[in-house]
Amino acid sequence: MITHAEVPLSQYWEQRARHYARRGAGLAAICSYGMPPFYNLFIDICQRLALRPWLQQATGREALDLGCGVGRWSLRIARRTLRVTGVDLSPTMVAEATRRAERRGLAAKCRFLVADAGQLALGRRFGFILGVTLLQHILDDAKLDAAVHAIQGHLAEDGLLVLLEAAPSHPVTRCDTAVFRARSVDTYRSVFRRAGLSLVAMTGVDPAPFKTLLLPHYKALPGALQIPALAAVTGASLAVDLPLGRKWVSRSWHKVFVLRRTGGSERQRKE
Repeated sequence: MITHAEVPLSQYWEQRARHYARRGAGLAAICSYGMPPFYNLFIDICQRLALRPWLQQATGREALDLGCGVGRWSLRIARRTLRVTGVDLSPTMVAEATRRAERRGLAAKCRFLVADAGQLALGRRFGFILGVTLLQHILDDAKLDAAVHAIQGHLAEDGLLVLLEAAPSHPVTRCDTAVFRARSVDTYRSVFRRAGLSLVAMTGVDPAPFKTLLLPHYKALPGALQIPALAAVTGASLAVDLPLGRKWVSRSWHKVFVLRRTGGSERQRKE
């Protein structure tokens, strides 16, 4: 297992963006780094199915897309929101998201900024905030608490926060790397509670266990076996995740957390 040695996330995401942000839909930059297109398309489909009912809640609101990448979610909700602000660590990601918004005629409704979502300070609140696989890249527990507290501070009183994160029901470390940490559901519940957030719904994404069993060993396989093994795992996962992903929450590797403000964080209540 790779240890949790801190890797500069800005450098990590900028490298990903420079390699893959302008290739097709940019999924290799924002889903699974450098993996084959069929695998990243599978991830994209599962995430879209999981988020579809919640993205509708952005209608008529000011929206914030945390870790916006190439604008995959910002552009999806832009037509239904008043305005979308996307933030990302990588200047190349932000430039590409801006370019894609212009090409789709959505530039007037989208604003993309280079900013650290873990240290958010935009000076305003939003009716809808979305974060997809964002918190799982913040390895330090204290920094995670600070990030969620900062996000809560940007959520309007009646706003909705939707987060999709790797959150197994029981602690699992086999997939952890120097830039990724899968925290348990109970850990996230505690983090949200401390930040003054109430969990109003939780749904699943990908209950099939096959990919989390393969991926820690994928790079060690002989080259000729990597793609066949990944294709087999992807096909088997699709048969489970597409029909059952949203319902089989307890077995899902990723989960969608839907949250609202509760009236102040523990830190604020102590002050």
